Amino acid sequence: MQKYTNKYSRFIPINGTMIHYRMEGEGPPLLLLHGAFSSLHTYDAWTKTLKEHFTVIRYDLPGFGLTGPNAEDDYTIQNHISYLNKFLQALDIQDCYIAGSSLGGWIAWEFAVWFPRKVKKLILLDAAGFLDLKSIPFAFKLARTAPFAKRVTRFVVKRNILEGFVDEVYYDRMKVSFDLVTRYYDLFTREGNPEAFVKFVNTKFKDNTRYLKSLRVPTLILWGREDRWIPLATGERFHQAIPENEMIIYDKVGHLPMEEIPSQSVGDVLYFLK
Repeated sequence: MQKYTNKYSRFIPINGTMIHYRMEGEGPPLLLLHGAFSSLHTYDAWTKTLKEHFTVIRYDLPGFGLTGPNAEDDYTIQNHISYLNKFLQALDIQDCYIAGSSLGGWIAWEFAVWFPRKVKKLILLDAAGFLDLKSIPFAFKLARTAPFAKRVTRFVVKRNILEGFVDEVYYDRMKVSFDLVTRYYDLFTREGNPEAFVKFVNTKFKDNTRYLKSLRVPTLILWGREDRWIPLATGERFHQAIPENEMIIYDKVGHLPMEEIPSQSVGDVLYFLK
C-alpha cells in the first residue's frame, strides 16, 4: 500500500484509529471528504488547482483507504462526525470550508448542522443522507445480502466486481482506466476494509434531513445528471431544503464530478469560494 502514500501523507491517531491524511498548499483551510468505496485520492485532480489558493486537507474516512477499520467498529454518521471534529481539533483548525462527495457529503452537511460555526462554506457533490430505499445503489443492496457479506469476510473481492462498481459511478466509461480501477481495488481490499464496508452498509442510519432547513451555511450543490448511485431527484431535494444554496447540474456526468470533469467542477468551486 506504500504506493498510495506520498511526501504529504501523514498518520494521526483519532479515537484509537490511525487516520491517513494529507495537507497541501497555503491559504484558508479547505477540507475534502470522499465517499464510500473511495479514498482521499478521488480529489487528486482538484487538489492540484485548489492548493494554489487554499490549504487543502483530505483524509481517508474510517473503514476506507489507508485508514482502514475504526477501533470501535462503529460506522454511524454520528461517529464519522466525531472523528471529523476531533481531526480538526488535532490540527488546530477552528473553522474551514468543507466539500463532501456522496457519503462525505452526508458527513459534511450533518457536521455543518451540528457545528455551524466551524463551517464557513459547504459544497455537496452528489451527497447522500436522504434514506430513500428505492435508490440504494446496487453495490449497497448486494452487501446487505448474507451470501455477499459472508463472501467478503472470507475471500478477497474479485477485481471485476469492483470494476463494475466503478463503471456505475462514471457516465463516460472511456474514462475508467486500468490504473483507476486498480486504485479502487487495492484500497477497497486493504486488510479489514471489505468487512468494514459490510458493517457500514448494514448500519441502521438515522434520517436527519429535517434539519437541513436550519442550515445557515452558504452551500454549493454539484450534481451529475446521469448519477446512477444517487439520482438527481435527491439533489433537487437538497436544493429545496437548504435555505441558502446554489445548484449546478452537469450533463453527461455521473456520480463523481471531481473525477469525471475535474477542470470544470473545480472551476465552479473556486468561483463559489472566492
